[in-house]
Amino acid sequence: MGITAIIHTFNSEKYLEECLSSVCSCDEIIVCDMHSTDKTIEIAQKFGAKIIYHENVGYADPARNFALEHAQSDWILVVDSDEIIPDKLLKYLKEQITKQNCPDVFAIPRKNYMFGKWIKGAGWYPGQQVRFFRKGYAWWPPQVHCMPETKGILLTISGERTDLAMIHYNYDTIESFISRLNKYTSLEAEKYVLSGKKYSLFNLLFRPFWVFIRLYFIKKGYLDGIQGFFLCYMMAFYRFSLLAKVWDNNRLKSGK
Repeated sequence: MGITAIIHTFNSEKYLEECLSSVCSCDEIIVCDMHSTDKTIEIAQKFGAKIIYHENVGYADPARNFALEHAQSDWILVVDSDEIIPDKLLKYLKEQITKQNCPDVFAIPRKNYMFGKWIKGAGWYPGQQVRFFRKGYAWWPPQVHCMPETKGILLTISGERTDLAMIHYNYDTIESFISRLNKYTSLEAEKYVLSGKKYSLFNLLFRPFWVFIRLYFIKKGYLDGIQGFFLCYMMAFYRFSLLAKVWDNNRLKSGK
């Protein structure tokens, strides 16, 4: 009936100690590292984590699935290396698995901190994530930014329970956003090209504009002040970059 915490890492020293401290009462901690070159492994060893290695493919999903194969407990808690699990949340999850007719999968709300502020608008909260489940009841498709596939009974924890939300130190700076934007839009563009999707010039011109309108005005990103404005604008640029790379990849593929 124990819990295995799974954390994938690559040069994750910045928040890893705080992350590991938040799950140190779990029965097992597995750190699946993608060959870090900083102090990640040293920090993981300090907490007695079981360390396994996975090829650095640029995103988390394959490493998560690989780590699931090594877990010994009946329950799995998947945590990013820049996420913190509050004491109340871990206590709640431990209480749930002792109950009769306990759900098989839990979707947990997440507080995203961006540019120094908890972002509540623009659709970022509660943004429940499937992160706690019986072993074998959830897994990730082998592409970037895919929702996990699950089976069994799913319980979605209400966003009103802010005390049960994970904490995610998402983007500290604009520079970190742009750096990750470039990496993830390239990975997503490859996925789109493989699926055969194509986008017109109309999509390229107007979809990013619509993203900003939807996030900033309809989903109330303006409530988060200047951070909300920057985030919504950058998400529009993310969409533009993705569609431009899809167009470029299709162009190169066709030899034009």
